[in-house]
Amino acid sequence: MSAPQPPEPIPGARLLFSLDPAVSHLNHGSFGAVPIGVQRAQQRLRDEMEANPLRFFGPSLVDRIAHTRRHLAAFLGADPDGTALVGNATTGVAVVLQSLGLRPGDEVLTTDHGYGAVRFSVDRECRRTGATHRILHVPLTATDEQVVQLVRAGLRPGRTKLLVVDQLTSATARLFPAAAIAGAAHEHEVPVLVDAAHAPGMLPTPVGGIGADFWVGNLHKWGYAPRGTAALVVAPSWRDRMEPLVVSWEQGAGFPGNVEWQATLDYTSWLAAPAGVWTLRTLGVDRVRAHNAALAAYGQRVVGDALGVAPADLPDPGGPTVAMRILPLPAGLAATTDDALALRGRIAEELSAEVAVMSWNDRGWLRLCGQVYNAPHEYERLAARLPALLARR
Repeated sequence: MSAPQPPEPIPGARLLFSLDPAVSHLNHGSFGAVPIGVQRAQQRLRDEMEANPLRFFGPSLVDRIAHTRRHLAAFLGADPDGTALVGNATTGVAVVLQSLGLRPGDEVLTTDHGYGAVRFSVDRECRRTGATHRILHVPLTATDEQVVQLVRAGLRPGRTKLLVVDQLTSATARLFPAAAIAGAAHEHEVPVLVDAAHAPGMLPTPVGGIGADFWVGNLHKWGYAPRGTAALVVAPSWRDRMEPLVVSWEQGAGFPGNVEWQATLDYTSWLAAPAGVWTLRTLGVDRVRAHNAALAAYGQRVVGDALGVAPADLPDPGGPTVAMRILPLPAGLAATTDDALALRGRIAEELSAEVAVMSWNDRGWLRLCGQVYNAPHEYERLAARLPALLARR
C-alpha cells in the first residue's frame, strides 16, 4: 500500500476562517467552522432582526424561510416540498420518532455505529411508548454487501417499525451503503431513517437516490452554514403524519412549515446558510472534497505510523470524498466514553490540537478530519508529540 501524499493547499482558504492559529483544528466533524463571510451574513440578519423585531418576525419571514429551504434542498438533491429546516440532525430524528406512533411490541432497529444522542433519543421514545430498541452489531471490516446482508437478516417484518442507519458514521467514519440498505428494508415494508449528519457538503447530492423514508443531515458541519442548520427530508407518504416537537402558529400549514416554525427562534442561521453553500461553490465543491479527503488520509497515515499502527490496520472508509479517518489507540486507552473525553481534553490542553477521541466497541479510537484550513504540518506535529502523551497514562 503506497503512502498517501498531502494535497496541494487551496490558496487563501485558511484566511476565510477565524480559527485560533495557535491550535490545530483537526476535528471539523464535530461542530464545523463557519467562514468569516458567513458569520458576517448572519450578523447582518441579526442586526436587521434587532432593528425592528416586529417586521422581521412578520409574515414575510415564512416566505424567506421557504426560499432558503428551496435553495438548500436543491444543494442536497432533495424535494423542497418534503424538506424541513431544523436545528440539527438529532432534532430531526426526534421529530421522526415521535411521529411514528410506536406501541408496545414494536421495535426500532439501529446499528452499533450510530450516534450516541440518536441512541438516547430512540431509548427515550421506546420507554415512553413501550417499544423496544434493538442494536445490530456491524463489524468495522464488513464489506458493503455484508452490511446489507446483516441488516436484512436483522429485520423482523411486522415488528420492526423503523430502521435507523447512518450514511456516514460519526464514531467510525464509515460510509454505509444507505441506498442498498433502504432497498433491503423496503422489501419487508420497514421504513428507514438515514442519519446523514456528516453528508451535506461532503457527499455529492446526498439525498438523491437513497430512497429513504426519512433523511436528516447537518449543513453546519461540511456545508459551511452557521450552527443550528439542518434538514429533515420526508418521503411523500409520511409528510401528513409529521408532528413538530413544538406546536406554533404554522401548525395548520402542515409539513414542512409546521416543523420549521417555532415562534421566536433565531432563524438567522438558516437564512445565512446559502452563504455557506456559496462559499463552498466558490472554492470549488469537487476541489474541496478531494482536498479534504486526501488530507484526512495523509493525517491518518502519519499519526498511525507514529503510534505503530500497520497500514493494513488503518480503517479505510471506502469513499473518495470522505474527509474523516479513524485509527486505533493503544489497547486500554479511551475504552470508555469518560476516558475518551478525558484523553481528548489532555490532547487539546497539552498539544494544542483539537481531535475526536471515540470509544467504540470497548476500544479507543482517534478520529482525524481534513478541511481547507488544515495543513500537513499540523498532523505531522501531532504525530511527533502524541506518543509521549499517550505513554503518560
